Amino acid sequence: MNDETPKPAPETTLASTGADVPPDHLSVNPRSPFFDSEKLQRGVGIRFKDRVRTDIEEYSVSEGWVRVQAGKSLDRKGQPLTIKLTGPVEAWYEDLGENPPVVRKG
Repeated sequence: MNDETPKPAPETTLASTGADVPPDHLSVNPRSPFFDSEKLQRGVGIRFKDRVRTDIEEYSVSEGWVRVQAGKSLDRKGQPLTIKLTGPVEAWYEDLGENPPVVRKG
């Protein structure tokens, strides 16, 4: 009776109910271990500090931060420089219509 199936960590209130929500941590950079093109193609909406943002490079709902590009600056490898902003983060799939399930820290 030993069930060795890994159980997901309780990341959010909606994720534990089985709702169709984006992952807790996602990045648009293909070099990142948190990059997932299938999820990004669906369209992920991000609300940071009660404002919908479209310039997010990476986010973590459970840790409460987002990364945004710092102007047009690039590092020596040609990657955009980013800054980390902390605050309440909410994420949802934009392809689910008017009232999609939202992932938030809870």
